[in-house]
Amino acid sequence: MDLARRAMAREAEAFRLIMRQHNQKLYRLARSIIRNDSEAEDIVQETYVTAFAHLSTFRGEASLATWLSRIAINEALGRLRKRQRAATVMMDTTVNDAQIIPFPLNAGTEDPERTMAQRQILALVEQATDALPDVYRTVFVARVIEGLSLEETAELLGIKPQTVKTRLHRARALVRRKLDEQIGPLLLDAFPFAGRRCERLTVSVMKRLGLPN
Repeated sequence: MDLARRAMAREAEAFRLIMRQHNQKLYRLARSIIRNDSEAEDIVQETYVTAFAHLSTFRGEASLATWLSRIAINEALGRLRKRQRAATVMMDTTVNDAQIIPFPLNAGTEDPERTMAQRQILALVEQATDALPDVYRTVFVARVIEGLSLEETAELLGIKPQTVKTRLHRARALVRRKLDEQIGPLLLDAFPFAGRRCERLTVSVMKRLGLPN
């Protein structure tokens, strides 16, 4: 609550700290739904703009992380629904000029924070996660990659803890078919959101809020 109060007072450093603490979590959750690197980043940015505009509604009943995560998930689901509606319209009107961009996106983008070996292994993690059905993917990202507890995941997604357990068990079984056992310890580094990307998003949001960087 302290950071939230400081942000409500328009303290620039509080905004920066909130973003740096939650960028990676929100990015991973958004990307687990939207499966697009650049759009997930945009969702995170919109999440902050929305949240900071409505900080007065944050009562502290849930943690700030949970509150932000719900906003990010709602934003991502809203975009996904729009995308699906657009795809339906395109099919109904026999528009055939849409281009499907295969994952992984930005595979050739330079990333100084990874070694080549890490890129290859983490690409397998990302592909295996992306291949999960929607109903399992967000649970898998929240529990395994983001490390949320059973109760936190259930609260975040609005489902029962037993449902989380069931979906996670199925998700793990599906992922294991695609992954080698030795990459397990690297799961926490999948879908990184640090360094230049984290700083770029933080600077962008600060500009949109009219606050000094």
